[in-house]
Amino acid sequence: MRVPMTEYLTIDLATEQWVCRVCDHELGSARGNYKEGTLVYDRDPREIHQAIIDPDKYEFTFAPDPNYCRILEFYCPGCGTQMETEYVPPGHPPTVDMIWDIDSLRAKWLERGVDPEEAITYGPGEDAEAGAAGAAGHHH
Repeated sequence: MRVPMTEYLTIDLATEQWVCRVCDHELGSARGNYKEGTLVYDRDPREIHQAIIDPDKYEFTFAPDPNYCRILEFYCPGCGTQMETEYVPPGHPPTVDMIWDIDSLRAKWLERGVDPEEAITYGPGEDAEAGAAGAAGHHH
């Protein structure tokens, strides 16, 4: 049984793994941080938020200072889907944004008696699923 947790992440309760909803790539233990299984791009924030005024003339340009702020982008290593983004101080480890009681999650879905993937309808959509299924040679 798989429980969709975000648009691009699901928890497979049978294997207790975080799984990409686009390509089925396993990202690590669902009892831990899914970000540990992703590719991380440590971005200079000035690439995203460019200077509004001339940085040659002014110290403060309305662009974030890369010595105080970094943008971490998290990507699925299987398909390259961007799963999350966060702003952190330089050198700060990725945050833990979700911790789940897997045993309780399993019990609640078994008690409900419905397929979580049918009950939870948000997600990457049929186009992404069809593309991933074609690439992987199987359908969900």
